[in-house]
Amino acid sequence: MTIVTARRYAGGKAAEQDLAIDGPAQTLPGAGEFEWIGLTDPTAQEMECVRTRFALHLLAVEDALNPNQMPKLEVYGQQLFIIARTAAIDTGENIAYGQTAIFLGQHFIVTVRIGSTRAHSDLRRRLEADGDRLAEGPDYVAHAILDFIVDGFQPILEKYEDSVQEMEDRAIDSFPEPSTIRRIFRLRRQFRRFTRIIGPMEEVCERLALTDLPVIDPGARIWFRDVLDHVRRSLIRMTGLRDTLASIVETASLLEQHRQGDMTRQITAWAAILAVPTAIAGIYGMNFDYMPELHQKWGYPLIMTVIGVICGGLLLRFKRIGWL
Repeated sequence: MTIVTARRYAGGKAAEQDLAIDGPAQTLPGAGEFEWIGLTDPTAQEMECVRTRFALHLLAVEDALNPNQMPKLEVYGQQLFIIARTAAIDTGENIAYGQTAIFLGQHFIVTVRIGSTRAHSDLRRRLEADGDRLAEGPDYVAHAILDFIVDGFQPILEKYEDSVQEMEDRAIDSFPEPSTIRRIFRLRRQFRRFTRIIGPMEEVCERLALTDLPVIDPGARIWFRDVLDHVRRSLIRMTGLRDTLASIVETASLLEQHRQGDMTRQITAWAAILAVPTAIAGIYGMNFDYMPELHQKWGYPLIMTVIGVICGGLLLRFKRIGWL
């Protein structure tokens, strides 16, 4: 069986021997005791053993084995069933999503991880080192697991914030390359998916923090409020990144339009300046016989002076209005 942990805790201390959960419990947990069972990618048969031991609801077990569930909180009698989604950076800049299902009872907590690369081993060791907190019961363990999952979002956000900041700085200097634009749209799609998948966790944590629920001690709600705050901040940061990517494209387009406008004005100004000598030269290039100035000594200097004055005037004018 894919058991990561199977222990009974009494007064915040773990029993010396792990539990055997392939059969009914030999002794039921007493006051101040609870069992923590951790499973990774279990089969249906393995989940049936756990369901029988803790009288888990069939619908909850079915959802726990479905890796495409959205975050949710269900109440089954005196038990809670929680689905949380995990996220981690996959190859490149893709986000790989997993799922952790939590069955929470008065004297037990069962966690089922599917597709999640972050094991709970270190978390369990930290909790076992703090016996006073662990003695508060399985609801505190549930809080710690949710907090552990939400904290896993921070490296993702930090990585993306650095990437987005770099793209934003480059967009100010020059219009993004086609490869950068494609990357921006890929990231925006990743961010929308993150918000869609992780977003419902806000509602789950809000219910745990603010609603009367079985198994959750009123004094434990403050811990779930802390998790709720972390979820909200993560979603706000991701929304900010998505908006920044959108503004990068818009800002880069505006800057590029401004740069192209400057170039267009410069080209127009030089075309206007050069049009004067071109027009005059074109007239004299027709080789008319009856043009009085053709037979005057001052004809050529006069025409060149006229061209210089007009072109110089246009040059000064265009510089004054900022076109050159």
